[in-house]
Amino acid sequence: MPPPGVDRRPRHVGLYHLAWEVDTLDELAATAERLAAAGALGGSSDHGTTKSLYGKDPDGLEFEVVWLVPADLLDDTALAARKRIGRLDLDAERRRYGGQTRGGVGISVPA
Repeated sequence: MPPPGVDRRPRHVGLYHLAWEVDTLDELAATAERLAAAGALGGSSDHGTTKSLYGKDPDGLEFEVVWLVPADLLDDTALAARKRIGRLDLDAERRRYGGQTRGGVGISVPA
């Protein structure tokens, strides 16, 4: 803690997290390839109901690119997996859900 009366807040506007949603897992995989080629891919995660990539822009701002499992494909396995952060296996997810399956339907996109 700073001493009373000392303001330690940053003196500039900042951003911690920004995210974009993609329509398909194929699009997420293509984005992973582009980010990796640019040296901007920082990681990836499986959150059960969402599949995420993480990167940094040239200014160091962190961002996320995400695909949401459609509401009608949410099963007990996907819902239970929200309790942990797992390793993202895009090939396995494309086999499970289909590479061209529209994400977010019934969640971020009207059904």
